[in-house]
Amino acid sequence: MQSIYSSNEMRKIKLYKFYKRKYGTELLIDVLSLDYIKEGIRCAPIHRETFYCIILITNGNEEVSVNGHKRLVRAGDVICSRPGEVWHWQSDPKLEGIVLIFEEAFLLSFFNDPQFLERFAYLRPDRTSPFLHPDKVLQERLHHLLMLMKTEIDDNENKDQHILRAMLYETLMLLVRAENINGYEQAMNDVSISRYVGDFVRMVDAEYSVRHDVDYYANKLCITPNYLNKIIKQTLGTTAKLHIQKKVSDEAARLLIYTSLTVTEIAEHLHFESSSYFVRFFKKQTGQTPLQYRENRNSPQK
Repeated sequence: MQSIYSSNEMRKIKLYKFYKRKYGTELLIDVLSLDYIKEGIRCAPIHRETFYCIILITNGNEEVSVNGHKRLVRAGDVICSRPGEVWHWQSDPKLEGIVLIFEEAFLLSFFNDPQFLERFAYLRPDRTSPFLHPDKVLQERLHHLLMLMKTEIDDNENKDQHILRAMLYETLMLLVRAENINGYEQAMNDVSISRYVGDFVRMVDAEYSVRHDVDYYANKLCITPNYLNKIIKQTLGTTAKLHIQKKVSDEAARLLIYTSLTVTEIAEHLHFESSSYFVRFFKKQTGQTPLQYRENRNSPQK
């Protein structure tokens, strides 16, 4: 992983980028021991990443948070994160595990389907939890598969990307078995609807800090706002407007907890017309003003 930050960004959440040329030629997938990335974690226990990350915990017992979801993880647990989500580790983590990281482009270059990763509920932005707990047999299969991928990357000069894609796909499919299939996933089986919903979720993920209006996303999808609301309600159980507002308020909450940005700076970052409008919005969402929220939450950085 590579860290990218400048002196005027030190108050913000550190961002780690994928080290694409670690092995000389570009490779958008890697398998590492958790020990390998602990230096970066100790440097910035709270950080974001620009890539997908799947960690199989092999030893230890410790609290980890991903995008506000906290869990006391232990051996056998799997942690899954999407690009841009906020990790919060212990300042000196003792956990051991195997880390699989990859860029979306690594899969899309083969499958040529921008919706491909939306098939995996545990990687969707609206998932209920980033944590999975496979059974013992599945844990052993995952461990074996991850070690095969690591061997292919570490020991083979050519690093056959077709083999690595096949093993990554198998890993993703195995993790499906570790979660409960619910009504949301069944609703997503309608291909035409799932594509609209998947595109909407991705666009909001990319643009929620700039665009807060449903009409904008509906126009980009070439559907009416009413139809967008209908299919979002059907699949996500909420309206398009509330989905956008939750993304904005969740990000505001993270910035209040994990950074020292002022309320005005956060309002500007999230493209509110004024700080007073942002304060009203945030209080409506959380029942507290931004300053009250910050004061009532113990910053993990303290």
